[in-house]
Amino acid sequence: MNLKRGCKNMPGKLLRTRLPLMVAMSMVAAAIMTPGLSDDNVQADPWPKAELLEPSSLAELLKSSAPQPNIICVAFPVLYRQRHVLHARLAGPASKPEGLRALRDAVHSLPRDSQVVIYCGCCPMQKCPNVRPAYRLLKELGFSHIRVLDLPANFHADWSAKGYPVE
Repeated sequence: MNLKRGCKNMPGKLLRTRLPLMVAMSMVAAAIMTPGLSDDNVQADPWPKAELLEPSSLAELLKSSAPQPNIICVAFPVLYRQRHVLHARLAGPASKPEGLRALRDAVHSLPRDSQVVIYCGCCPMQKCPNVRPAYRLLKELGFSHIRVLDLPANFHADWSAKGYPVE
């Protein structure tokens, strides 16, 4: 795909703007990987509000000497390779069967009472195609301490632009 020309779901003008690379790539990935996603496709959250984890809380936890949670990125690999939460492991997009298999493999040896934090950040969380299937799979596997990193806009705006720890 020629990114300068854009694609059918992403106007080329957006790609020629001076947006930070992470924001532009998030928008491109969301448009390419989730065709037809619209307000009609917004799904209900399968997690209770108490299982949402504020970015500032996770950032503080990462700086502390407290036991660290298992942080798993369920975003597209291109986004993970650019920048990801410190110590996060990539499982891949949970909207795809291979991403769900990778997530299952990533948590296979973890005790079911482990602290697990999942996040995506490819697009606005209410439309994210990855975090809900990841959460559901972890619940099906019997994990009891799952937290969903609350990234309402995207990873760039809600994590890296705020200076939280990244690799």
